[in-house]
Amino acid sequence: MNAPCNERPQRGITLIGLLFWGAIIAFLLIIGMQAVPAVQESFAVQHAVDKAAHAGDTVPAIRNAFDKLAGVDYINSIAGKDLTITKSDGRIVVAYAYTKEIHLFGPAYLELKFAGHSH
Repeated sequence: MNAPCNERPQRGITLIGLLFWGAIIAFLLIIGMQAVPAVQESFAVQHAVDKAAHAGDTVPAIRNAFDKLAGVDYINSIAGKDLTITKSDGRIVVAYAYTKEIHLFGPAYLELKFAGHSH
């Protein structure tokens, strides 16, 4: 007589499932590794815009201050000439908008759009 076995169905992931999820995770990591520096640069741009808005009273002085700060923070996506400088309620407002293209593979690109203004 055979004794009853307590067999349970096996659980786990198949090799194809493992390869599929591994490829998805690798793809997302590659995109993330290329996008993170662009996002970090956008924070540096916002910081430089805030500082430049308080650095001078004239448009050339503000643009020059931004260019100096951009040189220190390694900002190369935008320059002082790209800033929009206006006055609102007696306060200087410095605005910016730019896009950053990241080449992924072949004809595929990731386009990130950044915009903001001084606080």
